[in-house]
Amino acid sequence: MLENKEIKNLKTKPKYTIKQIFADHWQPFLIAHAHLTIRQAVYHNVNKVLKCQTPALGFTTFFCENCLTLKKVFHTCKSRFCNSCGIKYAKARSTAIAAKCINCRHRHLVFTIPEELRVFFRKDRTLLNLLFAAASQTILSYFHDLNKSQDFKHGIICVLHTFGRDMKWNPHIHALCSEGGLGNIEIFRQVRHLDYTALRKRFQTILLSLLEDALGKDNFRLLKNKIYSKTQSGFYVRAKPNKSPNIKKGIQYVVRYTGRPVMAQSRIINYDGENITFYYQRHEDN
Repeated sequence: MLENKEIKNLKTKPKYTIKQIFADHWQPFLIAHAHLTIRQAVYHNVNKVLKCQTPALGFTTFFCENCLTLKKVFHTCKSRFCNSCGIKYAKARSTAIAAKCINCRHRHLVFTIPEELRVFFRKDRTLLNLLFAAASQTILSYFHDLNKSQDFKHGIICVLHTFGRDMKWNPHIHALCSEGGLGNIEIFRQVRHLDYTALRKRFQTILLSLLEDALGKDNFRLLKNKIYSKTQSGFYVRAKPNKSPNIKKGIQYVVRYTGRPVMAQSRIINYDGENITFYYQRHEDN
């Protein structure tokens, strides 16, 4: 059982590992939920994590001729689901992405969707591609309309996060966008001001249109109209100016979950073998 707590300042936390929790409950979970359709990628990665740094994956032996010490180092699983191996992957990914970025300020944007739409992405994960398409089209078309003759092109990095801080299914896009772009006439023009209202309404229109094309008008038109009447200001898009111009920190933030589970195990404050207690900080608390 998962129990989440909203804790603002928690300095001392016992050490518990997600690997141990899976070792205790993975097989019982599969038996209790045999009716579920679990993707093969899930089986594959959980099994790799459970074998990480154990004899099951083999080992390398090191021998020191000076002190005559023999040491075995067990091999790691290299899975992105592993808290240990995944962190290394995320760091390497961050470094590679940073090397491709333009040397200028970047804006961190977050594109979210209402609860009514989340179930569609849960049932059909191929629809998640539409979130990338909607976010990138929103940014590119927004800057294009600022000056159509220049047709400025901005650098964009989009990363999908499928869960919120409270661990509930909440697919959303984190995007890093250069605060400036290459134009047909000017080599580079800086853009600092972003119209939040325009971004929200544009993202809403683009995503709902893409979903209607994918799901069919008969299956989606009624819900689409209800959402328009309910969210007249558009879907929430966060696009506040970054406090730090350091692009590397922004990249590290958005890609951190590409190489580890949806929760850092440092957030687990108690595990008694059955119940897990973890903390998170709400966005509302800033």
